[in-house]
Amino acid sequence: MKLSVCVILNLDPSADTWDLSSPLISLWINRFYIYLGFAVSISLWICVQIVIKMQEKSVPKAAQDLMTNGYVSLREKDIFVSGVKIFYDSQTGTAKGFATVLAEAVTSLDLPVAIINLKEYDPDDHLIEEVTSKNVCVFLVVTYTDGLPTESAEWFCKWLEEASIDFRFGKTYLKGMRDAVFGLGNSAYASHFHKVGKNVDKWLWMLGAHRVMSRGEGDCDVVKSKHGSIEANFRAWKTKFISQLQALQKGERKKSCGGHCKKGKCESHQHGSEEREEGSQEQDELHHRDTKEEEPFESSSEEEFGGEDRQSLNSIVDVEDLGKIMDHVKKEKREKEQQEEKSGLFRNMGRNEDGERRAMITPALREALTKQGYQLIGSHSGVKLCRFFFFFIQYSMLRGRGACYKHTFYGIESHHCMETTPSLACANKCVFCWRHHNNPVGTEWRWKMDQPEMILKEAIENHQNMIKQFKGVPGVKAERFEEGMMVKHCALSLVGEPIMYPEINRFLKNLEPVTQLYVSVDASTKDSLKKIDRPLFKDFWQRFLDSLKALAVKQQQTVYRPTLVKAWNMDELQAYVQLVSLGNPDFIGVKGVTYCGESSASSLTMAHVPWHEEVVQFVRELVDLIPDYEIACEHEHSNCLLIAHRKFKIGGEWWTWIDYNCFQELIQEYEDSGGSKTFSAKDYMARTPHWALFGANERSFDPKDTRHQRKNKSKAISGC
Repeated sequence: MKLSVCVILNLDPSADTWDLSSPLISLWINRFYIYLGFAVSISLWICVQIVIKMQEKSVPKAAQDLMTNGYVSLREKDIFVSGVKIFYDSQTGTAKGFATVLAEAVTSLDLPVAIINLKEYDPDDHLIEEVTSKNVCVFLVVTYTDGLPTESAEWFCKWLEEASIDFRFGKTYLKGMRDAVFGLGNSAYASHFHKVGKNVDKWLWMLGAHRVMSRGEGDCDVVKSKHGSIEANFRAWKTKFISQLQALQKGERKKSCGGHCKKGKCESHQHGSEEREEGSQEQDELHHRDTKEEEPFESSSEEEFGGEDRQSLNSIVDVEDLGKIMDHVKKEKREKEQQEEKSGLFRNMGRNEDGERRAMITPALREALTKQGYQLIGSHSGVKLCRFFFFFIQYSMLRGRGACYKHTFYGIESHHCMETTPSLACANKCVFCWRHHNNPVGTEWRWKMDQPEMILKEAIENHQNMIKQFKGVPGVKAERFEEGMMVKHCALSLVGEPIMYPEINRFLKNLEPVTQLYVSVDASTKDSLKKIDRPLFKDFWQRFLDSLKALAVKQQQTVYRPTLVKAWNMDELQAYVQLVSLGNPDFIGVKGVTYCGESSASSLTMAHVPWHEEVVQFVRELVDLIPDYEIACEHEHSNCLLIAHRKFKIGGEWWTWIDYNCFQELIQEYEDSGGSKTFSAKDYMARTPHWALFGANERSFDPKDTRHQRKNKSKAISGC
């Protein structure tokens, strides 16, 4: 009986056990429809979200600010234009008057405005600020006699022209800056009508600045003037500018057609066809514009041409250009931080109120150089203790590093040597510059100038004051400390370019006579020199060759100083031979480049620093090609070797050192004879000690000094 009951329970569908399991079985059987329902639901939800997003984009910004509690949030208003800067140059006051009129119109838009005379503005320091300032910069420029700018705009135009063709600035240097140019001229002088205005517009464009509207042209010739007078020309241009400015305030922007739309018939192309047509001729005529009226639009060289076309404006592409994009981003960030620290947006910049030239050393530069250990002199000079000075007075703490290579090669004692410069500015931006390119650059002197007597006096005083700080320091040798207070040598090779100083000849006359003349030979071909030194002068190569030729006629010791940069200038042996034949130097001091840290202004890395063995190999191969020279000395720590002319090898011994006492006697005889009794470098040479010679066991370390070997010594590759 129990057995039959058990069977009935297992087979009866209405039993409790079957009732519990039947929904699960039903779900499993109908799982396909369940999955389909979920998929349809998710698809519907996605479609709803897409519709909502599309509606939000089409709704005005004010409507998007509606909150669930029924009121509009008071968001901070986006600022598209923070102000207007009006730059002018004027000979008769017309441009200045236009600047005042334009400023009044801009003020009516509740925008801050500044009127700046180009004579009082230094683009080298301040123009880059406009990249991130959200200002609109207006340039009212005059074409004066023979198509030249007025005196007040001369420096601005010269700087802008050089920057536009200087590959170190690049075609994105002013990317983000917005500008508008109005030129003043006279069509009676057709050959150079509006030349300055066209050039300023062109140079800004080449540096990546955005035009907020097409260039305006004012014509003093009432007969040919489009609107009857130059004043009417300006009023018409001003009206369009104010209209464009209002659009920019609202975040609107009219752009030129890029020419990629179907048949080029888009609205922007119809409005700006003349602009684009002229833009296509930029490579030949570089931005020549028609005088017909055009609708205002904002454009830049990047937008009007692709990257390939823009590169064709400058046929030379350098290695450092590869990292220029990232460098520019870092530069913008750094300059934005500096700008935020400034007390105000608009301030008087450039010369002093009394019209004097400004000092080369700005407060920010002074602070930076002081932190680096420089003692600054006046407004453009400096002095600093060489690192080998510390080694020379403190030999017990040398860790086996020895003295300066100048001591090994020429007998110059580091603790008697003062390293200074009368000019912190330079006309190059070498990739291996240890100042990381924060020094002023230019092709001519444009700063306030100090007198040479004052510079030398304060240089010696500052040099001695720095030495006094080591009195009583453990390890400092008392006798060398006292000797160091007497300056016997002056190396004008600190930083910058000393010969830029206009009174360099007077400065040298205040020093003792010159014992040695150096010329930096950083590369042996035009292309490699441009990549490494990155010079400002257009005729840099000819200047370089002329300097080498001038060295050949000098009677003092003459030295070539090549700096080897791996993968850049170490494969040009034959070209170096040709340079040696031009100057016939007494010595050639070949040195491997020193890496002094990362810099956004240079692509130099440790990979470019040659091993000392590589420098030795280069020197051996070079000497094989110049039969009148041999390897004389070596300074391993500085990664440097000295090649000397065979005339300094007498009786099998090298005489590369300088006999300073003999030199002074020869100078005195020269002066007493009225210049008739001359002498040459061989007349004041001294024998080179054996420890300084190439291949010596001492490896350039003077054996009379205590040498301390470093534990776990790793392979050194440079003297940094």
